[in-house]
Amino acid sequence: MYKAPRGTEDILPAEQPYWRFVEAQAEAVCRSYGYQRIETPMFEEAGLFERGVGAASDIVEKEMYTFPDRSGDLMTLRPEGTAPVCRAYLEHGMAQLPQPVRLYYLGPAFRYERPQAGRFRQHHQLGVEALGEADPALDAEVISLAWDLFQRLGLMVGAPRSIGAPLLKLNSIGCSQCRPRYIAELRANYSGHVEQLCTDCRSRLERNPLRLLDCKQPGCQAVAGAVPRSLDHLCHDCRQHFDGLQVYLKALAFPYSVDHRLVRGLDYYTRTVFEVQPVVEGAQSTMAGGGRYDGLVEAVGGKPTPAVGFAAGLERIILNLKRAGVHVPDSGSPVAFMAHLGPAAKERALLLAGELRRRGITVVAAWSDRSLRAQLRQANSVGARYALILGDAELASGSVVVRDMATGEQQTVPQDQVGGRLAL
Repeated sequence: MYKAPRGTEDILPAEQPYWRFVEAQAEAVCRSYGYQRIETPMFEEAGLFERGVGAASDIVEKEMYTFPDRSGDLMTLRPEGTAPVCRAYLEHGMAQLPQPVRLYYLGPAFRYERPQAGRFRQHHQLGVEALGEADPALDAEVISLAWDLFQRLGLMVGAPRSIGAPLLKLNSIGCSQCRPRYIAELRANYSGHVEQLCTDCRSRLERNPLRLLDCKQPGCQAVAGAVPRSLDHLCHDCRQHFDGLQVYLKALAFPYSVDHRLVRGLDYYTRTVFEVQPVVEGAQSTMAGGGRYDGLVEAVGGKPTPAVGFAAGLERIILNLKRAGVHVPDSGSPVAFMAHLGPAAKERALLLAGELRRRGITVVAAWSDRSLRAQLRQANSVGARYALILGDAELASGSVVVRDMATGEQQTVPQDQVGGRLAL
């Protein structure tokens, strides 16, 4: 018997209200900030991610689904959304538009990693990207958008004390001018503790030292607690940028904390990095994360272009909605259930159901020739508010019986007036 591949899941009808709720709120808050939707292909040339995300990143080294197509070109299923957006920005001449260009997207991403709660090999992301502006006020805008999203979702207020509101964590990892000095000191500090590091971090020590700070292994965590801070190595411009961002966040009254060990798993980040984390024991640590990537557009073939954004995992958001007990609107039960008795009534029921649907009324119909009792049981099971009953007598009089499934009351209504009756 076939099953869904490991690390994937079927999103069943019972789960759909959560997904529709999150997607609707995400689109609403993005539009309120003036962000426009973009959709990029689910696969791209592998080189886009190798150059953009970073050859030494875990994503490129371990997690990408890369395959040759029939022409022999290497393609990669989209592991993240920012590099494709930068490619689209360049390919379609968006640098000629008024800057910054504000974009958002919703869609699947693919990473081969160990499945966990809220973490899947095929997962879904909301991504928000603003390209073409270096001012820290834009960083604050992007963070504000993320904050407003979680506010709209009901994760900021009213959650049980055991859950708590999310935390905003912030750091600056500098730029190409000041970061090399910090990395050199970081590498020197870690070199004296190689025996305590996990196998991955021993490799990262040479290839990607910033990721050492992000490792969750106990031995690596112990070493990370005593390493130098990136904030103490910022150049003048990076310090001004970080100070300016904090001024704006304080003006917005966002509670945040500076986390000196906060880095992101992608090599393209510069200056600002941030995460929104849930306060609940055992929860996945990040609901949204992002920052500046001022060198990414240049890395994939464009001119130097400042940019900032974030991504949020929909599965993790939904996991936290459930843990917080947030009520989401039901997807809606059908207004009517069409029941029929006899072949002639069945044909008329088909036509009447179509007429009602064209008026925007949701109708579920029974097309098997079961008894009326069985059809009414089915009407109850799908949660229909009304049952519409057609038999020989109703055909002869041009009417239909409208039965209120909650009260059992019923009345006979002309067929050309039933739409108006159901709309009341």
